[in-house]
Amino acid sequence: MGAIGSDAVPIQAVLIVSASKSAEPPVVDFRGVTVRFGSFTAIHDVSFSIEDVPNRGEFICIIGPSGCGKSTVLNLIAGFLQPTEGQVLVAGQPVPGPGRDRGMIFQQYSSFPHLTVTQNVLFGLEINKHEIGLDRAGRSKRAKELIEQVGLGGHEHKYPHQLSGGQQQRVAIARTLATEPRILLMDEPFSALDEPTRLEMQELLVGLWHRLQPTIFCVTHSVAEAVYLAERLWIFTKAPGQIAYDIRDAIPPSIGLPPLEAQERPEFKKATMVVTEAFRSVLENSTAKSRMSRP
Repeated sequence: MGAIGSDAVPIQAVLIVSASKSAEPPVVDFRGVTVRFGSFTAIHDVSFSIEDVPNRGEFICIIGPSGCGKSTVLNLIAGFLQPTEGQVLVAGQPVPGPGRDRGMIFQQYSSFPHLTVTQNVLFGLEINKHEIGLDRAGRSKRAKELIEQVGLGGHEHKYPHQLSGGQQQRVAIARTLATEPRILLMDEPFSALDEPTRLEMQELLVGLWHRLQPTIFCVTHSVAEAVYLAERLWIFTKAPGQIAYDIRDAIPPSIGLPPLEAQERPEFKKATMVVTEAFRSVLENSTAKSRMSRP
């Protein structure tokens, strides 16, 4: 498919099936994946491959109409769901269920209410202490460093009810990153936050991604948020969901830029226009198909 708009950066409709150029198997590999819930098909024949590039993780945002299967993709990678058809592979192996190599951050605040900030961040480290290989001092050191990195220094001994919503999400991010997952899955993680806090969290997440380099899949309904966070953006069709657009070159880098400053730059505005027009075309095509299918 050609450019959307007269001066937009070209984007393409894709079926993302490519052999990895790396010697290692892909970080995530979907092979003809379909998921049905009874008579409802959430996603249909979805294929993509995320290459394993040394010392670098991709940041992929997923947007699309409500109910198009965005969260289903995350749940498949996390191991909470199994495909009806096709295969989901992580590091070349089928996904039998949840694992320490994949961390999930939800829209709802998910801290343990009876544990302090430090105890929450230590939780995964304690559960996986034999696999992680850190002694008690090492686990405490990692938890303290992450608490500082997410801007919660001075709040270590507080309980979740004593924190704001943004602070609770910082706890969830620190707790998830503590076990150093290779893949970070985020399902509308900032949608419940007020706008100033949401912008702060976006900047925090981009900084953590560049420092720690996990592969991140993030579902969002905000085009501006997706353009700021991601280096690669997928637009899903209406259910049954498929990847209609895989947008890469149009997305400007955002590291080191606060969201409001980034949004004022011409390249950001152009990328937002490209994504918005592509999203609009997906919605229009869905509406046209719906009308054609009526008796």
